[in-house]
Amino acid sequence: MTPEQVKAKFRANGITTTQWAKDNGFPLYAVYRVLNGQEKGLYGQSHRIAVKLGLKPQSAESSNVA
Repeated sequence: MTPEQVKAKFRANGITTTQWAKDNGFPLYAVYRVLNGQEKGLYGQSHRIAVKLGLKPQSAESSNVA
């Protein structure tokens, strides 16, 4: 899934980015940075956000770490 597809899915389901961030326990600024490509989601919080948004698949390693 691409960031544009995630944004379209949010719009189609009436979900704001703010609400998604709050519901999933992430800071809003961090979610926006991932969705806008400022953070690549390679590790840490940005990686967890990208996986949760469906931008990246969850690897076997990351499922054991969290």
